[in-house]
Amino acid sequence: MTQTKSIDFGMVGLGLRREMLNELLEHVPNQVDFLEVAPENWLKLGGRFKKQFKTLTDANNFVCHGLSLSIGSPEPLDVEFVKSLKVFFKEHNIKFFSEHLSYCSGAGHMYDLMPIPFTQDAIAHVVPRIKQVQDILEQQIAIENVSYYGAPGQQLSELEFTNTILEQADCKLLLDVNNIYVNSINHGYNAQAFLTGLPSERIAYGHVAGHYNEADDLIVDTHGADVIDPVWKLLDKAYEVHGVFPTLLERDFNIPTMNVLTKELDIIHGLQAKYLNSSVSKQRA
Repeated sequence: MTQTKSIDFGMVGLGLRREMLNELLEHVPNQVDFLEVAPENWLKLGGRFKKQFKTLTDANNFVCHGLSLSIGSPEPLDVEFVKSLKVFFKEHNIKFFSEHLSYCSGAGHMYDLMPIPFTQDAIAHVVPRIKQVQDILEQQIAIENVSYYGAPGQQLSELEFTNTILEQADCKLLLDVNNIYVNSINHGYNAQAFLTGLPSERIAYGHVAGHYNEADDLIVDTHGADVIDPVWKLLDKAYEVHGVFPTLLERDFNIPTMNVLTKELDIIHGLQAKYLNSSVSKQRA
């Protein structure tokens, strides 16, 4: 039997939203090995929320998943923001940091995650920015494959674009399984082929979430519903192909009670156990 080597924050996680605070302060379910927050939502908070957050970070493993680094922006990198992240990570013993392979600012903030054009010029722009962030933070970061609804000026496939950035920037991948499924429907590609083409050794951890079916050929990545069966099957395939990696459940609105969320966490645990307890699981570096 081979065992999958994991990063030191655990194997099953939950995205912490402020609506969950009271329940989690009373009790963090046994199914939760680590929690994830967007640092922008907590960096400048003081008073009661800061104390409550520190109580949780002192007692649990935490990772951060950023929203506003804007790694693909045409504007200069916000170095002071990155430095503030470094202080925040130290204060709260944050185990790992990830961001979106997207941008959200140009001449002002757009409050949305916009797709980076799949071009060689974009790669040449993004790679040194990721390296600069890693140099400031003095650690590798992960970038997430994002959902997108248009690909203007596309020269490369999404897979070629993503893999080239991972290799040239020497960073990790946050593998969002739901985003692969969403994009495969919206852009008509094979989800399993995309999944299989990703580099196993780059995967730091993964996300699963729910979405909204706008039409037969249009899915909106909302994180506002239960994970559907095809996404669970794709996660199962991801473990089969890449070995078991830490995986986190995201829920941003229509948030149910914790005993409902833990049912989905149990599914992740069950899928992981299937491979951790068999000879199929691959050893990951």
